[in-house]
Amino acid sequence: MPMKPLAGLFLALACVLGIAATGSVFELAYGNPELGVTATGVILGLALPGTVLSLLVAIRINKPA
Repeated sequence: MPMKPLAGLFLALACVLGIAATGSVFELAYGNPELGVTATGVILGLALPGTVLSLLVAIRINKPA
């Protein structure tokens, strides 16, 4: 079954947010983050639920009727 374009867009967003969340975890875990602890924490706090939500939206959009 081919993927719908909007589902692909949300899937790409989930990938980018997942990478941002992973990078933020490593920045916080291994010392002094380049952007600071507060900014990196905010990025992690927004990227982590955003990843899950955009992935679920992509799955729901592409689900057959």
